[in-house]
Formats: sequence, C-alpha cells, structure tokens
Amino acid sequence: MTTTIAITGKGGTGKTAVAALLIRHVLRTGRVLLAVDADPDTNLPEALGETADRTVGDVREILMGDLPPDVDKMRLLESLIYEILIEKAGYDLLVMGRPDGAGCYCYANNLLRGIMDQVMKNYDLAIIDTAAGMEHLSRRIIRDLDHLLVVTDGSRKGLTTAERIRDLTDELDLGFKNIYIILNKVTPENR
Repeated sequence: MTTTIAITGKGGTGKTAVAALLIRHVLRTGRVLLAVDADPDTNLPEALGETADRTVGDVREILMGDLPPDVDKMRLLESLIYEILIEKAGYDLLVMGRPDGAGCYCYANNLLRGIMDQVMKNYDLAIIDTAAGMEHLSRRIIRDLDHLLVVTDGSRKGLTTAERIRDLTDELDLGFKNIYIILNKVTPENR
C-alpha cells in the first residue's frame, strides 16, 4: 500500500523546498517513490534539478480536444500519463502543470483522479507538492492521505492560514490520517 504525503500551506513559505528535501531524504532509504508536482507553477522539477517538457495539463488538453468517438479515453489517458512520467534514478516525477484556455475541466480531472489512484499503487511512497491555499482541498483533489504537511511562517496571517487549512480538512472529512504544521522562516520578531 502506498504511503501518501502532501505538502500544502501559505504561499512563499517554502512548501516546494520542504517537498524537495523530503524527496532527497527518502531517496536514501531505497523506497520506490513517486514525486508529484500538483502546483500549476511547477517549481518542483527545478528544485530537484530536473525539467518537465510535458505535463498532465498537456494530457488534459488532448482529452478535451476532438477525439474520434471510438477512442477509449481511459486507455488513452493511462498511456499518455505513462508517457509524461519523468523516470529518474530512485524516483519518478509526475508534473500536473496547468490547462491552457478557459472552460470546465471537471470530466478530465475526474479521469485523472482515477488514473492517479492506479499509478500510485506502483510506489511505496508518493510525495505531492501542492499549490498554496485551500482550493485543492475544497475540490477534493487530494484526499485520503497518510500525512498532510502544512508549511507556514510565524506571521499572524501564516498561522491563520494553517488553522484554516486544518479546519477545512476537518469540515470536509478528507480522510487525512495525520496533519503536521511546519513553521518555516521563523524569526525572533515573529516567535
């Protein structure tokens, strides 16, 4: 069974740095690891010294395009996901990216959620670097996690953000087993 860890929190507090450090630490353990950059800004590849030429956003665009009616979208989606998976020594990296243009991506996102559940079964551990804020929580994009790491700073706004994230996860009953707060960028002034 895959252990899942997601990193979320206030913008600019070092979420991606925490994710990259955690990934580098896990690589020393020999566990089979999937790293997921679920932030539309796609900073995790760079933090790991990698580049991502194609993303899940690109796959989403293909699925939303004109496909022949006889195409099995689930099979196509699975094939495309494995094509964009970046395979590195000790881990694989999946970059979500962002869709181009306007419109509703609910159907494609639901397909992706199902495929992600299948893909993650191939790994001992999945570490997911998410976007700042709470939208990914309220849309239930991440759910049923083993560990949610909430990265924030020592400012009043940062602590309020962490509290709101915790409250929202409780309110939506997202099934997180453990929630941890990581205070980063703490100075003597905001202790």
